[in-house]
Amino acid sequence: MEDLPDALIGEIVKRVSSTSDLSSLSLVSKRLYKIEAESRHTIHIGCSLRPATDAIVSLCSRFHNLSKVDINYSGWTQDHGNQLDNHGLRILSSYCLSLSDITLSFCSYIDDTGLGYLAFCKKLITLRLNSATKITSSGLLAVAVGCKNLSALHLIDCNKISGAFEWLKYLGSDGSLEELKVKNCVGINQYSLLMFGPGWMKLQRFVFEFRNIYSIFEPKDPSYVANCQYRYDFSCENLKQLSLRRIVTVEEIGLRSLLGKCKSLEKLCLHFVLGLTDSDMITLAQNCSNLRSISLQLEPVFCEGPEGRVCRTPLTDESLKALAGCRMLQVVELTMFGCDYAYPEIGFTQEGLMMFFQSCPIRDLVLCGANIFDDEGMKALSSAQFLQTLELMDCVYITDAGMCLLADSPSLVNLTLRQSDGFSDVGVGEVVRARKLNSLIVEGCSRVSQKAVLGTAKSVRYERYYPGYGKLRRSSLSFEQD
Repeated sequence: MEDLPDALIGEIVKRVSSTSDLSSLSLVSKRLYKIEAESRHTIHIGCSLRPATDAIVSLCSRFHNLSKVDINYSGWTQDHGNQLDNHGLRILSSYCLSLSDITLSFCSYIDDTGLGYLAFCKKLITLRLNSATKITSSGLLAVAVGCKNLSALHLIDCNKISGAFEWLKYLGSDGSLEELKVKNCVGINQYSLLMFGPGWMKLQRFVFEFRNIYSIFEPKDPSYVANCQYRYDFSCENLKQLSLRRIVTVEEIGLRSLLGKCKSLEKLCLHFVLGLTDSDMITLAQNCSNLRSISLQLEPVFCEGPEGRVCRTPLTDESLKALAGCRMLQVVELTMFGCDYAYPEIGFTQEGLMMFFQSCPIRDLVLCGANIFDDEGMKALSSAQFLQTLELMDCVYITDAGMCLLADSPSLVNLTLRQSDGFSDVGVGEVVRARKLNSLIVEGCSRVSQKAVLGTAKSVRYERYYPGYGKLRRSSLSFEQD
């Protein structure tokens, strides 16, 4: 080692990923201690950092080339001592001038003052705030003004961000934001996001989600006028990834209007979007020729049908026909919650699903809660030329006869079966004997035994649930096999 140049040893040290291994390495000699310190670009800080202020001074003095810092106080209690506070962030921003990626999770001692110190991090590119309970719009504005290179902002469970959204307006007009994620921030609604204005043109990845059920009392769009979209005439032609969850767009246009504007869209997740219609899917398919991945999670709502008002999932075969024209669509999730074979209904039919599966070059498919799908539908899956990965969950009408059809699937190498009791060892055994599977996952399928899956794939996970003592008891097996 003594004959090796420092630069080569530095390259070796960079390839050591374990923090404990790096710490042990630094104890071998003063030379390694110095090289390891200069090579360390990432640290994770949590409850074990105490006393917090003294420790952060020590860390920053040693690791002055830090570019990524993750501060996470999940699970913190008073017994852990004081958390890192505003003064700690001031030290961090003063010592580590190369910081480009900062995550603050459950940091209850940090408020807008502390966040304001990050404005001195001129190289900051990514900022993630998770359960930052004292951060408001004022702190975000300081970061927006000071960090000109900020390209990714994640806000999760930050419930004091409300009122004035000058930070969002500033980022939209003068910022370089390419990724914006807003999850479960009760003070930010979809109409607040209209203030992002010209920023939509730069944005490439956008996530807007709520954890809770729909609220019919969500604020309405104050500028809404029927058949007039003037507030929604912004461009978002560079948006490649879009995820919307638990938002309401019944009477207003809202963020649903993005579906007709994202001409570069490649990945779409629409989970429980109230107000979603077939027209939206048709518009999407007509405008997004690059669509490669779609995830639809649907639950019953009251819809107007040919026979009057019915309770069903909002999308029908008209949506499937439109999406069938997306010739680059390879990854698909279709999940239906809370539906029964009789009522509430699923808007799709088995014939519609079969047409869709056979029309698109689907490589990865998740089909969940499809009580309209049976052995006849499995014929379409078994003949899908490109299907490599298949997950079936709560598809109760698939029997051994349907499973056996998968034995003839031309490309299937990964199979996941969850919470389905219609098939048994017979059907699964037929598949694994005919296919050389890379992975097999069986969870909660009461008629499939552990014996049936042993040695059937390179990677196998098996879990079975047994009722007992008033709750489910789980037996599991997981192993890798060459």
